[in-house]
Amino acid sequence: MTPVTIAFRLVLPLLLLAAPVQAHEIETETETGNGVICDTREQAQRLALLLEDDAQAAIRTVNAETHDATACALATVAYVRGAKAGTARSKAGTFEIVEVLVVGVETRRGLQQASPAVYFTLFKVEERLA
Repeated sequence: MTPVTIAFRLVLPLLLLAAPVQAHEIETETETGNGVICDTREQAQRLALLLEDDAQAAIRTVNAETHDATACALATVAYVRGAKAGTARSKAGTFEIVEVLVVGVETRRGLQQASPAVYFTLFKVEERLA
């Protein structure tokens, strides 16, 4: 071994130990809720326009219009809230359309971990009279 190789082998571990460690953690809060999730922002927006009293009827309408029986569904999921994707107003009120990362799904065996997938959901906006 050359003197440079020996020095390198001795100094490298010391440099690694002395190097500052910075962890850039992204704070995420997992929430659990029962509500509607849709594959696209447009489907969630259409759903908000159709919502009145019967959420299941509105879901069936959106799914029929998109020719996809699973485009929107009512589910209990664990999710991480993402970006606001828009706002929709209807007779039922004003809704924020929000992107969510679903990480768990309620089954007969309880809440089960799922492969993360992005969906869109509606959060009702509390409107106050001025």
